[in-house]
Amino acid sequence: MIDLGISKIALIGAVALIVIGPEKLPRVARTVGTLLGKAQRYVNDVKAEVNRSMELDELRKMKDTVEGAARDVEGSIRTGAQDVQDKLSFSDNASGDGGGLDTASAFEPAPLYPSYRHPGKKWRLKQGAVPQWYKARAGVRSKALSGAARVARHRPRRFK
Repeated sequence: MIDLGISKIALIGAVALIVIGPEKLPRVARTVGTLLGKAQRYVNDVKAEVNRSMELDELRKMKDTVEGAARDVEGSIRTGAQDVQDKLSFSDNASGDGGGLDTASAFEPAPLYPSYRHPGKKWRLKQGAVPQWYKARAGVRSKALSGAARVARHRPRRFK
């Protein structure tokens, strides 16, 4: 790059002071500073864009390798399953059973994971250590009531 030392910057400043003049020099210096700042930001943006594109290319390569490995594993599992199915159908035919179960329908794969079942818990309700039956027997309040509901609950009943 350009090697600018203190002596070279002082020389450039002195020449600019003589050529431009003392009245216009601050405005020109401010303009040059803003232009240099814009140029620096543009260079930094270009560098960041190049880095992002390089990372994107690396991620694409990694994705391709992972997909290839997944395809290889899937192919090996399929060939293994086909071999097992061939062995089972060969042993079924060799036994002379004739009218047995169809191996394709008898060996359908079961789901690998259980279906989701909601736990049925009331997660908004605070659970305490005291059992609910004890609270009911002792008369402990287990539900929050609004002010109007509390007044209505404890208001004496009128007989008609």
